[in-house]
Amino acid sequence: MSAEPKKHLSNNLRRKIATALLNFEGAVVLALGTFLIYKAITADSVEIAPLLGVVIFALIGGFGLIAAAYSFKRERNFGRAPAVLANLIALGVAKYQFDGGLWFVAIPLVIVAAMTLYCTLTIIPAAGDK
Repeated sequence: MSAEPKKHLSNNLRRKIATALLNFEGAVVLALGTFLIYKAITADSVEIAPLLGVVIFALIGGFGLIAAAYSFKRERNFGRAPAVLANLIALGVAKYQFDGGLWFVAIPLVIVAAMTLYCTLTIIPAAGDK
């Protein structure tokens, strides 16, 4: 009987960690999109089509991660698949950062992605979760 509440707390802790990390990732993606807009505006020449593609991708990605965080916060699991997919992509991005010698970017990216993957994949859905 005492094992059940402990397991429940552990599940809640992983849910809170996943929520925080997904919100953080969403904010970072939106910040990177904002930075790219700033760089394009301050550049000598601006190509609208590539910039528009990056901005749309950043908006969808950032708000998608925030929506996934919201689903975990509300104790729903509809954000699990997008969270897993986004973090598997982040691990792929980290591989290219390692190859480029950007260890200071790659290591934190791997840590955050791995922690988020662990938390999102090990949360045990309760009966009736959507």
